Amino acid sequence: MNTTDTETSELKHQAFRPKLKCSFEQINEIFDGCMDEATALLSDKGVEAYLKGASLSCMIGRGVEPVLVFLEEIPQIAQRIGEDIIPLISNTVWEISRSPNGNAIPAFIQSLPEASRRLGSLEQMQHYIDLIFDMAERTSKSVHDKSAMYPSPGLADLLERVPYLLSQLSIDGLRNWVEYGIRNYNDNPDRQRDFFTMQSADSRAMFQKERHGTLFIDNERSLGLYLQGLWTDKEFLVPYSEGWDELRKPIPYYDKLGIRLPDVFDDAGAISGIDRYRAVLAHMAAHRRWSTKIIVDNFSPFQRIAIEIMEDSRVEYLAMKVYPGLRTLWTTLHPVPEEDACNHEEESCIRHRLAMLSYAIINPDHGYQNKDILEFTQRFNDLMAEGGDSSTKEMASIAVSFIARTRRQEDQLPKIHFKDTVVGYRDDNRHLWVYIEDGDDEEQFEQPTQLDDDPDEIESLPPRHYPEWDYNTQTFRPDWTSVYEALYRSGDASIIDKILEKHSSLAKRLKQILDMLKPQNYVRVRYQEEGSELDLDVAIRSLIDFKGGANPDPRINMSHKHDGRDIAVTLLIDLSASVKDVPKGCSQSILELSREAVTLLAWAIERLGDPFSIGGFFSNTRHDVRYFHLKGFSEHFDEDVKGRLAAMEAGLSTRMGAAMRHAGHYLESQKADKKLLLVLTDGEPADVDVGDPKLLIRDAHKAVSELDQQGIYTYCISLDPHADEYVSDIFGSQYSVIDNVERLPEKLPELFLALTK
Repeated sequence: MNTTDTETSELKHQAFRPKLKCSFEQINEIFDGCMDEATALLSDKGVEAYLKGASLSCMIGRGVEPVLVFLEEIPQIAQRIGEDIIPLISNTVWEISRSPNGNAIPAFIQSLPEASRRLGSLEQMQHYIDLIFDMAERTSKSVHDKSAMYPSPGLADLLERVPYLLSQLSIDGLRNWVEYGIRNYNDNPDRQRDFFTMQSADSRAMFQKERHGTLFIDNERSLGLYLQGLWTDKEFLVPYSEGWDELRKPIPYYDKLGIRLPDVFDDAGAISGIDRYRAVLAHMAAHRRWSTKIIVDNFSPFQRIAIEIMEDSRVEYLAMKVYPGLRTLWTTLHPVPEEDACNHEEESCIRHRLAMLSYAIINPDHGYQNKDILEFTQRFNDLMAEGGDSSTKEMASIAVSFIARTRRQEDQLPKIHFKDTVVGYRDDNRHLWVYIEDGDDEEQFEQPTQLDDDPDEIESLPPRHYPEWDYNTQTFRPDWTSVYEALYRSGDASIIDKILEKHSSLAKRLKQILDMLKPQNYVRVRYQEEGSELDLDVAIRSLIDFKGGANPDPRINMSHKHDGRDIAVTLLIDLSASVKDVPKGCSQSILELSREAVTLLAWAIERLGDPFSIGGFFSNTRHDVRYFHLKGFSEHFDEDVKGRLAAMEAGLSTRMGAAMRHAGHYLESQKADKKLLLVLTDGEPADVDVGDPKLLIRDAHKAVSELDQQGIYTYCISLDPHADEYVSDIFGSQYSVIDNVERLPEKLPELFLALTK
């Protein structure tokens, strides 16, 4: 912009500013930029409506924030929907300001950009605004009359989630979901908020019911029968959500714990959502039948991509021999890269070439003229026509040759050609690779990592999914973490007996305390007006008072009650890799000291007779949180439990919130007046897929709050000398830090007895 244009623009802004009847100084900082955008996108009439609407937003008396949001967001919305949306929005803001829900105005305006993108027309936007008005009117409660109204408990929560909700639901689906929440929770503000923040189970269930496309949950049984009937393959099918992964969309995959599929599939042209599920399952079933693992370390990244493409093509070729109809399904779903679509001078074309090769193999009528594509398609067909099933190693040989033949220097360019290269029904091929040396590459798969024992010795159940709290958006990520539970393998129980022998003097001291705390059969409850028998001492004293003319004490009876310790306890042990460390000045690792402390604690609680369980946990990303049962509530401290404690090992990371929620799931079901969850850890929550150190700390704090609402008291015993920096953010004042780790075997039982005294 030259000097003359700049001066003209400033003159325009000076002419516009008086029309914005608002004196907040903060507006001056953004006004010129907003007017540049408005004048570029709107007509003169639209600019007038824009300034009038902003002035109205200032007059409502809600501060500067609604005005700033209005000025920044409305031009883009008006360009997308039409300028008639401007007075509709400004009048809506005015109406909301006259209601008890004025604080929701910024959230309402901020929801409009995504709503306009998703809905796309003035009529649909009117439906959306009507829905918001209906929600606000029906959930704003009066105490006695309309002059004393309370704001809607769930309106602000709903508005904050509108972008995500509209990305998954039609406007009709959103209306049905909102209607369900209003109808069922209009008389319970807390449960209404739980519904509109998607924390409650029925909120997520209703949300799934209203989602577009074909839902996994509605077809789980038929897909399982399809897999078993056509492929004689019986495996757990586990859904995942694509709604929260903005940067890296999940890809179907399978491992020892099940087959992972999206929780919803839209129709793709003529292919229905259910057929897309079948295409994915057929592809993975073919891999499970015919693919074998190969060692990854000696292949370059380009070679590995090519090997995966060739192996995908091989198993599909073999599957189509068994079920010829799969060719039509897979060919329709496979992208069709145009031969000259990739610019070799500006972008890396390796994915483009491999996608062409893949399509040429699956579709004989591909029409490509590229000599390399034709040659390697023929080599593939010749190999497969020789009879037999060929092998994964033979595909690797062809793939390496293809990369060597076609590789260019431009393949190293940072810009990669992705258009028409993603085959959506194929899995991520993590099952193909074996890693000899640990590196960064295997972490991309987020594979569950076994301990150093035979994995068959640990029998796992299907995962339970738990939400995770995102403090940035103040929302739960539904079904975000997958918790796999298993009964821990057994070890040498004599190790635990030796620990008890080693600490025999401490055990004797604890026994004296335990004898005082141990419940007696019955105790007297005196001074009762009604009771099972007469309390002679009180009765005689009352008689004397009566004879002397004083008012006698009527509480002359007594009763008896059982003196029981009605408490259930779960000890949750952090088994992350850091507990293998040996603290400075100690001769034992934290894990060894923890084993000794837990042994003494279990011995003590067994003598008291309290229901007691022990669990251990570690994690390897949100997809793989492991929870190990070391002792169940119904088990005694016997040889089996001792064997599991003796075998206790550690590894990986600390996703504490998910583990606490899972422990609380079992503890909540115990029939006890008091429920205690003890968390024994040596560090702050962390995991390899989380870059923000505060995220899992805030989530763990949220888990503590949830457990508290369930009547579960949570207490942390931290072995980290720096725990004061974060542990109070999670547990408040409900924690102890044991700086001298060697005293843990002594301190842990004593701390438990003090908490339950």
